[in-house]
Amino acid sequence: MLRNLKELLLKVKNGELSLEEAEKILESIKDKGFEDLGYAKVDHHRAKRRGFPEVVFCQGKTPQQVVEIMKVLAKHHGNVLATRANRETFEKVKEAFEDARYNEIGRTIVVERNPLPKVGKILVVSAGTSDLPVVEEVKESALIMGNNVEVLVDVGVAGIHRLFGNLDKFEGARVVVVVAGMDGALPSVVAGLVDKPVIAVPTSVGYGANFNGLAPLLTMLNNCSGGIGVVNIDNGFGAAHLASLINKLEPLEEG
Repeated sequence: MLRNLKELLLKVKNGELSLEEAEKILESIKDKGFEDLGYAKVDHHRAKRRGFPEVVFCQGKTPQQVVEIMKVLAKHHGNVLATRANRETFEKVKEAFEDARYNEIGRTIVVERNPLPKVGKILVVSAGTSDLPVVEEVKESALIMGNNVEVLVDVGVAGIHRLFGNLDKFEGARVVVVVAGMDGALPSVVAGLVDKPVIAVPTSVGYGANFNGLAPLLTMLNNCSGGIGVVNIDNGFGAAHLASLINKLEPLEEG
């Protein structure tokens, strides 16, 4: 880009281009980095800044708005992810993207035309089966970002022997995502057992005093194991993105 701009300026200086002609060329190549749809300004430079394109959060959007946003993203990226999508939204997306696939439990829509090579390993652990919607959001998000993903479900602290009987699954993982509702104690236990970064995801699963995920969130923030990062309640995508960034870090050289 810099070399092209220099050439353009030299042509103006040498009289090969008029100022008006140069202005038209600059207007034609100018990229604001987003496309304004009126109801959304779609950021198609996010992959350059954050390593993965903008993700469509479907909740609160009409199905047609989701489709139009995905169309803009698909023009710039081979892979598009939408989260918190219901079946109605997916059916509308399917009309525009025949290759779109839907994860009913995780409520994700994936259009994956240029699959990224899968690297490393992210292990996703859940306390209970009721946490599966968030687990599936983590899994689908991490997969499309180019990570190997393994899932270990229903190993919460009420039956801790189930976790101890699966410790071999932690081998080879570069980062562990632990999803838990109720009292949210599982991330502290896991972090006390393994030498991996642990990302804790509180879920809104639980009885009244769970306060829709506030109780496990506070438990996770008050953990004493160390090496734990906490994302927002039910934020599977956020956990997956952070895990992907960690998983793809190059090992440090000694010395």
